[in-house]
Amino acid sequence: MRALKILTVVMGVMIVVGVVALGVIMTQRLGGMVAGGAADTVLAEPDGTVIAGIAGAADRIAIHLHGGGADRVVLIDAKTGKPVGRVVLGK
Repeated sequence: MRALKILTVVMGVMIVVGVVALGVIMTQRLGGMVAGGAADTVLAEPDGTVIAGIAGAADRIAIHLHGGGADRVVLIDAKTGKPVGRVVLGK
């Protein structure tokens, strides 16, 4: 009977340690994703420019800008928040 009590306590401690370890690992991994995706970006665009649409694909964010000149799409790196490309729609 005593062995059964000791075994039960040991298994309970192992469950608690496992749950705490799982919580720490999940927090670290999710914290890294949030920090990477929380970059502030300021686009130097002319007055009158408005965002017409936003789309995400893989590690890029495409922002469709309207007004302030020809319509254009600016590609932003989702991890760094820096512009990596531009497509100008014009004649």
